[in-house]
Amino acid sequence: MGNILTLTTFLPVLGAVILALGLRGDDAAAQRNAKWVALVTTIVTFICSLFILTNFDPNNTDFQMVETADWIMGLQYKMGVDGISILFVMLTTFLMPLVIASCWTVTTRVKEYMIAFLILETLMLGVFLALDLVLFYLFFEAGLIPMFLIIGIWGGKDRIYASFKFFLYTFLGSVLMLVAMVAMFSEAGTTDIPVLMTHTFGTETFSLLGVQILGGMQTLLWLAFFASFAVKMPMWPVHTWLPDAHVQAPTAGSVVLAAILLKMGGYGFLRFSLPMFPVGSEVMAPLVLWLSAIAIVYTSLVALVQADMKKLIAYSSVAHMGFVTMGIFTFNQQGLDGAIFQMISHGFISGALFLCVGVIYDRMHTREIDAYGGLVNRMPAYALIFLFFTMANVGLPGTSGFVGEFLTLLGVFQVNTWVALVATSGVIFSAAYALWLYRRVVLGDLIKESLRSITDMTGRERMIFAPLVVMTLLLGVYPALVLDMIGPSVAALIDNYDAALAAFDAASQVAANEGS
Repeated sequence: MGNILTLTTFLPVLGAVILALGLRGDDAAAQRNAKWVALVTTIVTFICSLFILTNFDPNNTDFQMVETADWIMGLQYKMGVDGISILFVMLTTFLMPLVIASCWTVTTRVKEYMIAFLILETLMLGVFLALDLVLFYLFFEAGLIPMFLIIGIWGGKDRIYASFKFFLYTFLGSVLMLVAMVAMFSEAGTTDIPVLMTHTFGTETFSLLGVQILGGMQTLLWLAFFASFAVKMPMWPVHTWLPDAHVQAPTAGSVVLAAILLKMGGYGFLRFSLPMFPVGSEVMAPLVLWLSAIAIVYTSLVALVQADMKKLIAYSSVAHMGFVTMGIFTFNQQGLDGAIFQMISHGFISGALFLCVGVIYDRMHTREIDAYGGLVNRMPAYALIFLFFTMANVGLPGTSGFVGEFLTLLGVFQVNTWVALVATSGVIFSAAYALWLYRRVVLGDLIKESLRSITDMTGRERMIFAPLVVMTLLLGVYPALVLDMIGPSVAALIDNYDAALAAFDAASQVAANEGS
């Protein structure tokens, strides 16, 4: 299957075209057919991605299954996969059928809703597989459009405000990245990502508006990419769009946003910032480490005072992404392994938590924590599932949440013990807000009259959660499933990073000797 990457990436668009051209009407039968077409499309896409996984060699640190073709104006279409991107591809194709299955109760403009999610899946896969700078940027930015529509059309009462805030934050952050890409092309003469990863951008210190720029051109390029990826993660203090977007988005939109879209920022750091701008990364690493540590503590404290369940989980996501950025900028094996593992794990756990909110929202049409209490008396299966993912979110040993946080903190401790100390306090805060949420929603007596007729999870809802439970447990007790896949590529990334820094130090020493 020579074009398996292209086939997997664009299959959802084929499903969207079938929906757009082949289905008419908005009656119950048409809505049901639209959901089934979308579900089958995402399942077939997942099956195709399994071929990528089975043909992938973890010990080969180069890009594999590379597909190239000439494109417009001398640009090239180039796709490929390595040990870092393969897991994000699998996470995306694994979660999308579950996302579509969670939309079964949607009754408003169902065909358009399904088309938006299918197009979004193609654009997300494109981000993780693109090996050309222009192609990456097109996928990266185009992904804003379907999510903007999902929030703006099918969201809550303040959906317009939230959708524009989401779009403007993430788009404005990417403008600087586009400028940096133009500068990279003008210097390197190519937009080929593997070539750019071996190109040495300028590192000579110079003065800009009276400020000495250590690392020179690399630091400026790093900052331009950082502006985009930090918003996408999102990192504190540019995280404020995320809680609004989550609260207003429909359940399926929140799942995709938390489980996949946020990971594009972390993936960007791994694909661009570290390999292309190693000196800039080294110069700016202390800033990122402290921003991440502050994010973990600050957003955990903010989560403690939330009255809306979705908002609480949204702030929890920002805190957990703090562990990711912290791990990436340790530049050691444990930190990078932990960061990638944390992103994959968070995809399952945060997605499940937003689905848990969706289950009771579908029944009561409110996300206010005070509207609930004592659900264990009427919804024992729901109480068990919610407890499991709450404990996984806290980082209970035996779940995937523990492995990612432990490895990340292990990596950070080797670099900066104070950052590790501050970040570790976030683990305690996460237990506080997560268990407080569970206590108020699920435990206690059922005293609210409106809850007396609430029903437990349906068979469809249980089937959605089953794969998420399996993956969270499997990665918790057998993390080698992920670590063996990413290990060689991460080791190669660190080796190249260390070699680039060594060359920079040697050149600096020579320049210093000549100057003296």
